[in-house]
Amino acid sequence: MSEDSEIEAVAAMLEDATARTILTQTSLEPMSANTLSERCDASKPTVYRRLEDLRELDLLVEQTEPDPEGGHHRTVYSTNMDRITVELRDGELHLDVDRREDIADRFTELIEGI
Repeated sequence: MSEDSEIEAVAAMLEDATARTILTQTSLEPMSANTLSERCDASKPTVYRRLEDLRELDLLVEQTEPDPEGGHHRTVYSTNMDRITVELRDGELHLDVDRREDIADRFTELIEGI
């Protein structure tokens, strides 16, 4: 994705109230789509579409965790970024997304670097 199209995609996503609520809520703790649907006051199909859009932009990650009540597993989502910055440099817009590093990813990079 070119930087211009990435800026447009991220800006469009941040313009959407449901997407903003998903990002802010999942920055506090991982949440299921059902919980997010309640928090966003949006239908489940709408929440699932926004979750997929946010994952495609790498602003959100999906994890599977044990469900303590049902004895099964459930999918939860959490924000994958700390900051989005758009700068005007030399007559061009530049997008910078500060993403959170997963401890497993850092460990893999360490091992691969040996």
